[in-house]
Amino acid sequence: MSSHTVTNLKLKRKSRLLEITFDDGSTHQLSCEFLRVNSPSAEVQGHGNPKLVTHKKNVNITAIEPVGNYAVKLVFDDGHDSGLFSWDLLYNFCEHQQELWAQYLARLRAEKGSREPLISMNISYN
Repeated sequence: MSSHTVTNLKLKRKSRLLEITFDDGSTHQLSCEFLRVNSPSAEVQGHGNPKLVTHKKNVNITAIEPVGNYAVKLVFDDGHDSGLFSWDLLYNFCEHQQELWAQYLARLRAEKGSREPLISMNISYN
């Protein structure tokens, strides 16, 4: 049973932010990139050895699908859609956003990763 309940979700596509309001009246914003790189999916979290997700600076959310009364499935424009974001997880993300983001950036530096999107090249040979 969730100890926190989301009362409103608002996707701000242009700024790539998800605005979340909880039943305690607090409202927070999490970037789509933050949500994507911290996805609770097995693909990202692995089995106790989280994968470093890179190149997601410009990722956006294309759909938000309710899962019962306790979570949402976020569908990202890079095709990722397997993480279930519970209300408690979202609340935890909001409460610890700065430290989680700092840890992510430190890991990126240590592993020489990049937030920048990969450039797709259309090469034609005539």
